[in-house]
Amino acid sequence: MMLARVISPKLLFHAKPAKTRPNDVRAPAFIRSIMSEKGQAPSFETPRLVLKTVLATEQPEGDGAVVRRSIGRRELRSLDPFLLLDHFSVTPPGGFHDHPHRGFETVTYMFQGAITHQDFAGNKGTIQTGDVQWMTAGRGIVHSEMPTGGLTTGLQLWINLSSKYKMIEPSYQELLSENIERAEEDGVEVRVIAGESMGVRSPVHTLTPTMYLDFTLKPGAELRQSIPESWNSFVYIIEGEGVLGSPNSAPVAAHNLLVLGPGDGLSVWNRSSNNLRFVLLGGQPLNEPMAKYGPFVMNTQAEINRTLEDFKHFKNGFELARTWRSQ
Repeated sequence: MMLARVISPKLLFHAKPAKTRPNDVRAPAFIRSIMSEKGQAPSFETPRLVLKTVLATEQPEGDGAVVRRSIGRRELRSLDPFLLLDHFSVTPPGGFHDHPHRGFETVTYMFQGAITHQDFAGNKGTIQTGDVQWMTAGRGIVHSEMPTGGLTTGLQLWINLSSKYKMIEPSYQELLSENIERAEEDGVEVRVIAGESMGVRSPVHTLTPTMYLDFTLKPGAELRQSIPESWNSFVYIIEGEGVLGSPNSAPVAAHNLLVLGPGDGLSVWNRSSNNLRFVLLGGQPLNEPMAKYGPFVMNTQAEINRTLEDFKHFKNGFELARTWRSQ
């Protein structure tokens, strides 16, 4: 895992309008998100079911870190537009030093502790518990991040960029924990990192259209969440266990990633005696060729070769890497 967060004074907070289908006469998204089975019509024309389950087992990464990788391993190389998902844990003096990136975005969501980071453009800052940083690497960035204090845990997601955005200038968005939009209804709480749920919308602008929702369901609670039909989507369970997709499905426990099939929404039930917490992510597939070499993600092998040359010779976005070293 390579954590990737850098704070810039040029933060982007442009909410995109919701996409609707012509003649869509279904209930509003908020109502569809909380409708119960009891005495009500089904929320979805085509409910999404679980296609594949991947257990994220622990593996070492970086300097003294441990990650549970679900996307980006042999069982699930990628899920267009998603490239990697790590549930990370790191304790000082471990950390991640001077990593380059090009051609994609990283999203870091802190669960516990804090990470101090810096990049070769002079940006420095600390991401605290509950904060989110959304970094667009674009044409190139080199950065480092080190935990501050004790145990630090969270999620890091890599999102691919379309060819037209691969070489844009790097940019950064930051959401402090207290500023993340949230809602609660009938035992279901959501934190909206990207996209929209239960009537609230995130201000984060996503170059690759993306939804990123953090749900907590109390015992006995149910959820119905709409998902754009053309998007790929998945669930990663953080704690507890839940029934997803079909009421007859077996409960799935923490650290499992569930790839969802086609449809217009997901149903979830918490039938346990403990809280269920999971993230639901969806993204519009790019449907483009992909070439990848470590932290460089482009469309062709020729572009990867040029990227390696650019990084080696400190050009085309990597000029500042010539003399920069993290402190």
